[in-house]
Amino acid sequence: MPTPFQQFAETIERMRNSVEELERACGLLQIDPLEQREWYELLRQKLLPQLRDDAFLVVAVVGGTNIGKSVIFNHIAGYQASAASPLASGTKHPVCLVPPGFNEQHDLAAIFDGFELCEWTAADAALEESPEHQLFWQTSNQMPTNLLVLDTPDIDSDAEINWHRADNIRRAADVLIAVLTQQKYNDAAVKKFFRQSAAEDKAVIIIFNQCQLPEDDEYWPLWMDTFCRETGIDPECVYVAPNDRAAAEDNRLSFWERTWPLVNRTDADSAAVESHSQEGGSRNLSEDLSRLKFADIKVRSLRGALKQLLDTDAGVPSYLEEIQRRSGDFQAAAERLSSESVVKVRDWPTIPNGLLVAEIRTWWRSQREGWARRVHGFYDVVGSGVTWPIRFARSKLSTDRQPPFDLYRKQEWSAALHAVEEIVDRLTWMSESGSQLLQPRLEKLLEGKSRSDLLERLRAEHQTIALDDELTTVVAAEMETFQRDSPELYKFYRQLNNVSAAARPVASVVMFTLGWGPAGHAVAPFVADAATHAVAHVVADFAGGAVAAVAGEQALTGAAGRGAGMLQARFHKLQAAYTARRAGWLMGRLKELLLGTLPEELQAAATLAELGEFQEVQSSLVCLEQQLAAEV
Repeated sequence: MPTPFQQFAETIERMRNSVEELERACGLLQIDPLEQREWYELLRQKLLPQLRDDAFLVVAVVGGTNIGKSVIFNHIAGYQASAASPLASGTKHPVCLVPPGFNEQHDLAAIFDGFELCEWTAADAALEESPEHQLFWQTSNQMPTNLLVLDTPDIDSDAEINWHRADNIRRAADVLIAVLTQQKYNDAAVKKFFRQSAAEDKAVIIIFNQCQLPEDDEYWPLWMDTFCRETGIDPECVYVAPNDRAAAEDNRLSFWERTWPLVNRTDADSAAVESHSQEGGSRNLSEDLSRLKFADIKVRSLRGALKQLLDTDAGVPSYLEEIQRRSGDFQAAAERLSSESVVKVRDWPTIPNGLLVAEIRTWWRSQREGWARRVHGFYDVVGSGVTWPIRFARSKLSTDRQPPFDLYRKQEWSAALHAVEEIVDRLTWMSESGSQLLQPRLEKLLEGKSRSDLLERLRAEHQTIALDDELTTVVAAEMETFQRDSPELYKFYRQLNNVSAAARPVASVVMFTLGWGPAGHAVAPFVADAATHAVAHVVADFAGGAVAAVAGEQALTGAAGRGAGMLQARFHKLQAAYTARRAGWLMGRLKELLLGTLPEELQAAATLAELGEFQEVQSSLVCLEQQLAAEV
């Protein structure tokens, strides 16, 4: 069965994976990255490396400038491990002593995440300036098997780089040895550091160093009270050390343990205060540390970090709440900038009836089989030959007449110009008067994309489109849909088409006389009955497109009229399908050239709270709360 540490470790690992995946999905929200959040640094630098059964303690000696931190560190080490400088800001990089074999069983780089680990061979190596965050370490036989001790840079330095190093050390440490002096106990930077430590429930040991004893015996309790009250620190124990440079340099400084908090200055307290003058009264810091209750402090340290994670104002819940809030802001922006609401194409030209009729006939001709195909084919050739002189005469009379598809292409481009003008104006207005979420993105979209450049690119693409192939594709798709969705009706019209083959000789003469012959107006009265008897051919040719040209001239009745009405509706549907396809081309190109993937990105940002990663982080939070409650 997993131990509590293992259970915490599994939950924390799952949370880390989910929260990092969630961050990758939150790029458009423009929220602070995880690396700038204290709870994430605790998770990564403290909890993940140290949630192990073979718990160890990381003890860090911390404090302000020139207060003897390295002296304290050397006394714990039992030798002159760290170079103690009489000048301010001596230690520039943290140094660490580890017990023998520790680095073979543990990952020091994971424990001290954020630092470049360097083997510590020279005592003064940590005094050298360097922009890299280095941590020097060496093995010490003086260290207990599960204790790591660090000397650290000043936490009140003016150098910003030291603040970053101090934060990383604080997160990694289980126990902080706070070195204070009369000059530094009330320093703003020092108190800020320890307020954060108190919030993380760090175990803190306080050493008041460089005291003038016995003169300062009546003052140090006042300094302690101020420090603890203004930082929230409740120390594990308190020591007082004298201002004795010679003893400090010889590693024989005395440390007098004091009772804290003081209720009043009784005779017993006075006797304890004066015990520094008695032989053997000084404490050995290394031995005192070795007697710390490792398990209790470790659980306390990790519990403090876990509480930071669960904090509603500064932990993971606040991060999720921020995502939800920002995601909600994007919902309105997503609706406003959806491609359907911005990229609209209106008043697109309709394909001319003649072009559509010709294409329908071509398609229908491909469906004919056997003798019906031969008969229709023969009379189509004959009809073409008969009408050739008329077509030739028309072409001579209209020398400037352009091919129908060329005229339609011009109409399309005119509609495209109008649509582009409207869309760019709409985006420009939205950029100038829209929300702060949209403004920077829209400005970027419009930047460097002049209307002339956009139109030039669109025009070049439009000129290369084969409009006749587009029409062929649409007619084929729509007629196949008709054949599939209305098989009985399709079969009926096909049969009519076959029957009409027998009437083609008479019908062809009728059609020539009514519409094409030069004396049609003179002979029309004599062929009216023939036209009535040829209704089957008329309806069948309507399926092939001919009725679109003559429906207004012939009063069809009964079944023929109803059939013509249905076919006319089918004809209009074909026109609408082609119009939608052509307008859709422009919408697609404008969406790609102007908006790109922005509408989809906005919509994704608006629904982040519905992602599995978001819900997994929430689930991990609930699990941590339950596990933490079980450990209390």
